[in-house]
Amino acid sequence: MSHLKGLKLAQAVPVRASADPVARSREKMIAALIEQKQMAEAKIAGQVFAPTHIVRRKNAEGQRVEVETAKRVRQGWFTDTARKVFFSARYAGRSIDFAKDKNAIEVGELAALPAVIDTLAEAVRAGELDAQLTAAAAERGKMLRKAK
Repeated sequence: MSHLKGLKLAQAVPVRASADPVARSREKMIAALIEQKQMAEAKIAGQVFAPTHIVRRKNAEGQRVEVETAKRVRQGWFTDTARKVFFSARYAGRSIDFAKDKNAIEVGELAALPAVIDTLAEAVRAGELDAQLTAAAAERGKMLRKAK
């Protein structure tokens, strides 16, 4: 008796996790904002924020192995000379303009930053920054094609 006869066979193709590029850019931006919020909360609490990720490297024998290393995360907020805190979101290697010639959000003090990041994440989920994310991704694509 054939082993395959006992199985249910079908014609199927795998589906990408997010076939829609706009949805994928939203997901990436929200993930980055969550990471920024975690970093800000750690800074407020006086703790060290040290996320890790898995990378593949060659070991001494020349075999590829997965190694957990510290992830480099760029801080999204900064202070000006008056000690006000501003938050600037980055996507595809460039700063996002929230409105015409407005690339930062005035937060005031660091303790208010997590709430501002939550509001920004809700704006991304609602699609309010889709045009800016798409433009940044397109600009990044042009730069990468030009470099070839």
